[in-house]
Amino acid sequence: MVVRHLGDTDFNQIMKCFLLAFENYFVKMPTDYNYYKKRWEAAGVRYDLSYGMFDNETLVGFIINAIDERQGYLTAYNSGTGVIPKYRGQRIVKSIYDYAIPKLIQYGITKCQLEVITENIKAIKSYEGIGFKICKRFKCYKGTLSTKSKEDFSLNKVSFKDMNWDVFPNQNLYSWDNQKESLVNTNYEFYQVEVDNKLQSYFIIDSKSGYIAQLEAIEDSISQWRTLFS
Repeated sequence: MVVRHLGDTDFNQIMKCFLLAFENYFVKMPTDYNYYKKRWEAAGVRYDLSYGMFDNETLVGFIINAIDERQGYLTAYNSGTGVIPKYRGQRIVKSIYDYAIPKLIQYGITKCQLEVITENIKAIKSYEGIGFKICKRFKCYKGTLSTKSKEDFSLNKVSFKDMNWDVFPNQNLYSWDNQKESLVNTNYEFYQVEVDNKLQSYFIIDSKSGYIAQLEAIEDSISQWRTLFS
């Protein structure tokens, strides 16, 4: 088996391996190839700086890297790692990283990061063995918002460039795909909430799926959060 970059690998071959690797995962993964093409494009994936393990010409494991400068670091963000079931237990992810890290350093990368679901204990141990350290924990929520605001507000749809990014807090706390550098290249909709003509909060949403990438109140007050949720 041999490790090489994915710049010359057909996207359909990558997706076939990706979905096979994520069968029976902790959460059900989308299966639409176009979904991943758009998501990885928005994230800044570089296939020539992403790497796979090949058995002859069959892709059996992969690390898909998005490359961008975030928080002052030229970062390689692992947008997806997987090994198909037949090849697990052979430390393939470590082998890919052993090959990839010198290449990434040569390119000027100063930081590697990834996100992993907390229940995936085996993956966490594998990443820690490579040298990753847990530095942040994300919480994801799903449900129906039924709060009603006690004050009148106006809801204004704006473009990405018209968002008041300078006054919105906690930008560095969001996951890679939900940071503004990734959202600029998506079809998300951007809304700002005003009360008495004063900007109070905002949210960013995929109106087709209902997925909310960001939501923040400028002041951490019950009334502002109630208005935002409503």
